[in-house]
Amino acid sequence: MTMDETALIDAARRAARHAHAPYSRFAVGAAVLLTDGTVVTGANFENASYGLTLCAETVALGTVSAQGRLRDVAAIAVIGGAMDQDGAPTGSSLVSPCGRCRQIINEAAQMSGTDLPVLCGAAEGDAVRRYTLSELLPDAFGPRDLGFA
Repeated sequence: MTMDETALIDAARRAARHAHAPYSRFAVGAAVLLTDGTVVTGANFENASYGLTLCAETVALGTVSAQGRLRDVAAIAVIGGAMDQDGAPTGSSLVSPCGRCRQIINEAAQMSGTDLPVLCGAAEGDAVRRYTLSELLPDAFGPRDLGFA
C-alpha cells in the first residue's frame, strides 16, 4: 500500500486541534495508518496530576489496540506546536515522539513485524522528517524479547 505522507500529517494536524493541553499549552496530534488505509488519530490529553498525561501517540495506538488492530499498524505521524488563543497548534519546529512513545510504537512495530515509518512534522509548514522506528529506538526491547510477536 502506498502511503500518502501529506494526508497522514494533515490528519495528525487536525487531531492536534482537539488536544486537551491547558497546562503546557503545547498541542500534539498523531495519526496511525493501518494496512487497509484506515487512519486512527489521537491528541495529547493532559491531567492536573502531570504524570497521568497521555501523549497523542499513546492515545491513537491505544484506540488501535482497543479495535484489535495493533498488528495492522503500517505507519504513524506526529506533529505538535504551541497553542494559539483558539487552541490551534502553531510553529514550524519538527516534533518527534518522546522516549515513552517510541517504546509504545515499538510494541505495534514488533506485533506487525515491520520497522514502522514514523513521520515527524510541525504544526505549520511543509517540513517532514521520515524515520524508521529502529532509527528512533535502536536495539528496542519488546514483545519478541518475551517470546511474543
